[in-house]
Amino acid sequence: MTASVNIIEACADPALFGQWFRDRSTWQAWFAFLRALFGLPMNTKECEVFAACTGRTDPPTTASREAWLICGRRAGKSRALALVAVFLAVFRDWSSFLSPGERGTVMVIATDRKQARTIFRYITALLNNIPMLVELIERQTEEVIDLNNGITIEILTANFRTVRGYTLVAALCDEIAFWRNDESANPDAEIIAAIRPAMATIPDAVLLCASSPYAKRGVLWDAYRRQYGKAGPVLVWQAATRTMNPCVPESVISEAYERDPANAAAEFGAQFRSDVDLFVSREVVDAAIVPSRFELPYISSVAYSAFVDPSGGSQDSMTLAIAHQEDGKRILDLVREIRAPFSPDATVKEFASTVKSYHLNRCFGDRYGGEWPRERFAAHGIEYVIADKTRSELYLELLPLLNSGMAELLENSRLISQLVGLERRTARSGRDSVDHAPGSHDDVINAVAGALVSVPVKDPTVGIVLNAAYFHRENPFALCQAMDWHT
Repeated sequence: MTASVNIIEACADPALFGQWFRDRSTWQAWFAFLRALFGLPMNTKECEVFAACTGRTDPPTTASREAWLICGRRAGKSRALALVAVFLAVFRDWSSFLSPGERGTVMVIATDRKQARTIFRYITALLNNIPMLVELIERQTEEVIDLNNGITIEILTANFRTVRGYTLVAALCDEIAFWRNDESANPDAEIIAAIRPAMATIPDAVLLCASSPYAKRGVLWDAYRRQYGKAGPVLVWQAATRTMNPCVPESVISEAYERDPANAAAEFGAQFRSDVDLFVSREVVDAAIVPSRFELPYISSVAYSAFVDPSGGSQDSMTLAIAHQEDGKRILDLVREIRAPFSPDATVKEFASTVKSYHLNRCFGDRYGGEWPRERFAAHGIEYVIADKTRSELYLELLPLLNSGMAELLENSRLISQLVGLERRTARSGRDSVDHAPGSHDDVINAVAGALVSVPVKDPTVGIVLNAAYFHRENPFALCQAMDWHT
């Protein structure tokens, strides 16, 4: 098919997408967005919606090559992405830009497989329930639809490695503000950087990123900060949930604002959160990393500290970190991570052996699992001592060590990504806390922060351990043992 019909006409045609837009009054804001995206004429009401959602006065007269859609929850973003994906795949003729045997791809990238399946269901419904479109399908799997016009619609989860090697006629990125990857500190930026070259040889290729907003960082915030309210080829559209979908009850949103105003302003008001901030900058973390240092061996003259972040073995990783002090600096010596699924008992045995190899007979850890960590480590000759600091307190004590250059980290991608991904949050009481971002993990950085903060520090005037006191408030005898053992 060729673009003899525009997307608005296709949405009005009962033989095409019209059956999905029976109550067109509830879709007026989306039609205004689609007109702006494809450079189509607008009526007076649509111009008003455009101005309110973009901060611009003059609607675009040509299609946008790049668009950033910032909308609240339940606004209809996934349906909109599916609609645009199908329209670009079947109503645009891309053949003149493709070499013989080359397929163009409309790629839809989702946060995870669950979200990807949601979008894919919308796409398959649009294609399979329209007689003139179902004839285009050559092959269909759970994540790929090959069309007989040389175009493939494919669903991927957010990973910068998987998007390479394609010729992209369109890339549609869903919930980009919440992309997380333990192998990458900046997955959103890396994926967008991988996408753009794949679109370079296709004139009029479209990049559309849609998401509810979150913290003031990442590519979504960067696009908003640089392009919102500015005329040009990049369209930035920001709208609250009910602006785009008036079917969402006002009472639901009002209750959300009463429970947590800051969260509701982001979830339903499409406002970037002002109560969530980056905990530590990537530049500070990079400065603390010793290049090509992956592990340090035991040294007999050094006093070490070990910290374990336990896990039951079914979901989260179980991690171990060991650290020491040298010339006033906290040095990270070792990081171990066993990813789920695993045998907890086998992992405890392995970690206990590692702790012993650094001539330690105890490790610190949190209260996870009640008596289980104590009992299992004790069975292997290691005392499991519960730290009296929460993980947030450990992070807050780690920060000045990093900022002052008094900590040295190993080159470990999961450690780096988890550390950079930590967030400082301000509660309504004004109290700050630090935690991982939604959908991300903190298993490695928990153990690392605990090990670095609990490192035995000797007072040079009296030669006794000072830091151990902070981790032995529940067991003063353990403090005496630590002081004797380290002196």
